[in-house]
Amino acid sequence: MARSRLRAEALSALFLPLSGDSRPFFAAQHGAPPCEMFHCPTKRWLYLIGGEHYLADMRFQNVCLEAVGYTLPDEVISSEQIEERLAPVYQRLRLPEGRLELMTGIRERRFFPKGTLPSTMSAQSAQRALQSAGIAPYQIGCLIHGSVCRDFLEPATACRVHHLLGLSADCLIYDVSNACLGLLNGMLQIANMIELGQIRAGLVVGTESSRSLVETTIDHLNANESLTREQMKRAVASLTIGSGSAAVVLAHRSISRTGNRLVAAASRASTGFHRLCHSDRDDSVGGGMHPLMDTDSEQLMHAGIQVGAEAFGRFIAELGWSPEEIDKTFTHQVGVAHRKLMLEKLGLLPNADFPTVEWLGNTGSVALPLTMALGIEAGHLQAGDRLAMLGIGSGINVLMIAAEWQTAGMGATGGDEMVPAKVAVGVAR
Repeated sequence: MARSRLRAEALSALFLPLSGDSRPFFAAQHGAPPCEMFHCPTKRWLYLIGGEHYLADMRFQNVCLEAVGYTLPDEVISSEQIEERLAPVYQRLRLPEGRLELMTGIRERRFFPKGTLPSTMSAQSAQRALQSAGIAPYQIGCLIHGSVCRDFLEPATACRVHHLLGLSADCLIYDVSNACLGLLNGMLQIANMIELGQIRAGLVVGTESSRSLVETTIDHLNANESLTREQMKRAVASLTIGSGSAAVVLAHRSISRTGNRLVAAASRASTGFHRLCHSDRDDSVGGGMHPLMDTDSEQLMHAGIQVGAEAFGRFIAELGWSPEEIDKTFTHQVGVAHRKLMLEKLGLLPNADFPTVEWLGNTGSVALPLTMALGIEAGHLQAGDRLAMLGIGSGINVLMIAAEWQTAGMGATGGDEMVPAKVAVGVAR
């Protein structure tokens, strides 16, 4: 108790209390204890809540984003093909052809071959990222597997990825699961470890395999003779899911070759919305998963945008940037309408973002890093750009990470996959 009091007194001496409109700002309506906010010259924020001190910022001085590797499946499935398989449902409910693409803006998505383990693709993406970063396997101090899809319920999927990559026995490994934010959460955890001096470099990776979800959903809809339009509407999100794999290497600035420095992060949770999107089963790919999802897409979109806007306000305040000073963005993309409304709500220009959802679909936790890899290859980022990575996941959770980009046109490697010509990427072989 005495030690805690001494720590609080020491922290108070370092921080300057703010006055006026910048003082207490949250949660009286939610029954939170009295809160005061403090600021110090290092731009760290401190909250005094009920007499206790809490450091509330997530800022970085020593973490660089070195490389992004990715893998895309060869098999392409169009929304038209899905509708052809749903012909009995469309006829019973008198749904017009082209409805799926019209509602979502997604014309196609990709599938890995049946039985492909997430760890196999994750190891491939991770290997590409490591080669691009010029970082040896023994230098990786932490490996996090962050996708929704996993090999089995246990052991951690990260175990097989670690084995396939030949990483050190001293490397900390585990899985992180947080819907579509898993990889971004992994990036934040590794960044914190690097900033604290615990490791010099880390790797976060994940693979989403959508075939089972899409095919199980189609079978379920066709088999349900009493299906209503409302029930069909709640299944649409499951038909938008695509497959992909991505890996991100982060490193201490002392060994960085890019200088692409992470600046800060901000998060927000609004868990009153946790029932808007949920699965009825918790299956693993290795166990022959047959998942089904129930999603109130419309309410989830509007609630997610609102929570995202709340997080964005704190995000830019932490950074000291205005929306106009953010040069480029990469976002978690679930549909064309969602992306458009989110950018409008945040006051960001559409051409600052890099769209992939039309031809990749919603690739879950890998959507943002995969889009970032493709954007880097396409020359979307230039030296000197201020970058915002904006993640939103069901639950509802939001995580946003900022970086100052220094090395244009590097740091992303993919395989031999075919991508639309309009993306104009130079894929590394």
